Amino acid sequence: MTASATAFRALHHHRAPGDPLVLPGPWDAASARAFADAGFPALAVPSAGVAASLGYEDGATPADEMFAAIARITRAVSVPVSADVEDGYGLAPKELVARLLDAGAVGCNLEDSSGGVLQDARRQADRLAEVRAEAGGHLFVNARVDTFLCGVADPAEAVARARLYVAAGADCVYPITAPAAALAAVRAGVGGPVNALATPDGPAVAECGRLGATRVTFGPQFQRRAVAAVRGIADQLRGWGVSAG
Repeated sequence: MTASATAFRALHHHRAPGDPLVLPGPWDAASARAFADAGFPALAVPSAGVAASLGYEDGATPADEMFAAIARITRAVSVPVSADVEDGYGLAPKELVARLLDAGAVGCNLEDSSGGVLQDARRQADRLAEVRAEAGGHLFVNARVDTFLCGVADPAEAVARARLYVAAGADCVYPITAPAAALAAVRAGVGGPVNALATPDGPAVAECGRLGATRVTFGPQFQRRAVAAVRGIADQLRGWGVSAG
């Protein structure tokens, strides 16, 4: 196990109740440096934020470009970096793990849906087990549970999937967009770490912690806020009479 993977895994354990690990989401090297310089101990790269920064729709980034973006981020900072690699881009577990490690990542998110359709939970668990076997302790595997994202509101389905994924070797489960009550149900039903998504319309960081989240991520929110800030600057320039032509 690499020192950075060991350090990243340790950040998820023995945390005080209500004190989740907060992982900002950089989309390029400059944003990664800004978050690291602010003192955050690790970072979680969102695929949607990277896609937007490269000019792609979410889910449409070619694998080569995504891994190259991850590598630029990991080279820019000394803190551990985990990366969202969507559903794995159709790569076999051996190649997926090799490409993540070559890019300098110490962790990854793997989704259990594709094109808005939930995958069979047992097949996904088998895939996670293969990834774990290939990675050993060199990757922290965060298994995304997409039931709520795909319109399955019953927390029992999320809990059932999460248990399968933990049994397959996942280090953490991520019931993305889970409402507060469902997040608490997943935490109660799973023994290991749980990742929560903090959103403007959902539980904030402190509330996620109170509901039992071990760690909190933000998806592409910060990249979108940065773009909004740039739009504000552009509007201000136009207000100064600066020609856009």
